[in-house]
Amino acid sequence: MSKEPNILDPLEIAETWCGDGRNVALATVIETWGSAPRRVGSHLVIDDEGNFQGSVSGGCVEGAVIAEAMEIIESGIPKILEFGVADETAWRVGLSCGGRIRVYVERIDG
Repeated sequence: MSKEPNILDPLEIAETWCGDGRNVALATVIETWGSAPRRVGSHLVIDDEGNFQGSVSGGCVEGAVIAEAMEIIESGIPKILEFGVADETAWRVGLSCGGRIRVYVERIDG
């Protein structure tokens, strides 16, 4: 039986989910430039069923990070994702205000 996680702390949620036997990925903002909705060190935890807690950006960026996390859970190969205005997907993922972010996504083995 797992302890109840602090609902505001994605790292505690990741620990709890791993303890429950879930396959989990952790996304962490590692770098920002210009206007970015979340600061460096912000986390998003994702399980293999698409459940998630926390935030690394907002809008469609998180949808893209969740989709990548599902692949990373399967493969075990971490990735650094970059989103920004120079990227052709910037408007679609919600970074049209001049910001860029880099997010490191890794599988967490419990």
